Amino acid sequence: MRNGREYLESLRDDRRVYIGGERVADVTRHPAFEHAARSIASLYDLAASPDHRDAMTFTSPRTGEPVNVSFLMPRTPADLVKRREAHRVWAEATYGLMGRSPDHVAGFLVGFALRPDVFARGGAEFGDHVVAYYEQVRDRDLYVSYVLIPPQIDRSKPAHQQVDPTLYAGVVEERDGGIVVSGAQVLGTGAPLSDEVFLSSIVPLRPGDENHAISFAVPIATPGVRMIVRRPYAVGAPSVFDYPLSTRFDETDAVLVFDRVFVPWERVFIYRDVKLTEAQFYETPAHLIGNHQAQVRFATKSRFLAGLALRIAEANGVEKIPAVQTLLGELASYSAMAGGLVIAADTECIHDPRGFVYPNPTYLYGNGWLQATYYGTMLNILRELSGSGMLQVPSSYRDFHNAEIAPDLERFIRSPRLGAVDRTKLFKLAWDLVGSEFAGRHAQYELFYAGSRAMTTSLRAYRHYDFTGATALVDRCLASYDLPPAGPDPLLARGP
Repeated sequence: MRNGREYLESLRDDRRVYIGGERVADVTRHPAFEHAARSIASLYDLAASPDHRDAMTFTSPRTGEPVNVSFLMPRTPADLVKRREAHRVWAEATYGLMGRSPDHVAGFLVGFALRPDVFARGGAEFGDHVVAYYEQVRDRDLYVSYVLIPPQIDRSKPAHQQVDPTLYAGVVEERDGGIVVSGAQVLGTGAPLSDEVFLSSIVPLRPGDENHAISFAVPIATPGVRMIVRRPYAVGAPSVFDYPLSTRFDETDAVLVFDRVFVPWERVFIYRDVKLTEAQFYETPAHLIGNHQAQVRFATKSRFLAGLALRIAEANGVEKIPAVQTLLGELASYSAMAGGLVIAADTECIHDPRGFVYPNPTYLYGNGWLQATYYGTMLNILRELSGSGMLQVPSSYRDFHNAEIAPDLERFIRSPRLGAVDRTKLFKLAWDLVGSEFAGRHAQYELFYAGSRAMTTSLRAYRHYDFTGATALVDRCLASYDLPPAGPDPLLARGP
């Protein structure tokens, strides 16, 4: 296992990250990425620490060395619980605010490696490639990000009918040693801070899209890979005190451009196969295991939000008012659902005849829809409880160091239970969760985390719900009575 220092050293390579028209020389020292990189480094230190070694590691069957639990292939319900608890430790370290932490794509790789037979449909060697890659990433403790969606250019046309057939990432050349890929893919959350990137398409492809029906992974510093990031929210923040979340937990999102990138065959898992590109996510447990981490992370985030809401109510001295308790109870209910459905998915896990288990999709996908639906409601409750408090804060921590106005702050920006500094910290934290650019990105992120509710999450929930059992219950009820003969119903006429 790596520690945080080793992780940070791995980022000092020839990766091509662009921000503000300039190439970033070192992401570990650039103000846009430095604190987020250190947050990821702290996760590696946490996993490697003696206090967490038992909970966060298992023994690699290949090397005999301890490796991260995020790579554990779950073969028993206890394995799912072990994975869940490890995810929770990391999620709590970032308050559920880093959705693409290193344990996320690791879950997808576990799911792929559990079903090499799916990839072998395209050729036995591809099944071998995906297992070998999983083992390499596991034993080297690498951080893999992914890009699975084409850029929003013209969604009315499939990939091969775009004005330029290389707009979406696809094969442009085949060589003896591998393939050459050109085009772009999104949304590379965390990609500038990762070691490797996995590219495929989770958006359904059509016949004719074969050049784009690929699956592979390359080091993030591979020649020809360029990352163009959105505006990082840490840039310009005056301090962690003023923006405690934006400064430390902004993963960044990026457009990844592949400019004639060479991919060796041993790193190719699917090659020009439309059906297999979709099957890799849904005929393997990859999507389920990857989203298991996502929902443990969101359950942690919902607890953080509920706890913050109570602290806000206490600061305002209103926590005992029934109307306020009603709002807090609603938040508590949403948070309980998020966590409870994760436990249900583990408890009612699916036992595959091949000898492994994975989270129950009925609860997993039901939770995914609820996550996108009620996160905005939770934010609005926090806004309602905060009132104007988030706006009645000084502009910067520097105001507390100004001798003329510091006494005013101590007098007027306080609560019965909190002094001016602590109250300001609390409400600035709330603002960074609901009102800042970082907060706006998170609201959008949770809304579309697993795709559009109407087109994606609802359909997944529909397809995996036990409607057979539900309709059987209805049919049994319907069969328990019939049209009575003319006159009084004989059953009712007998009385109790």
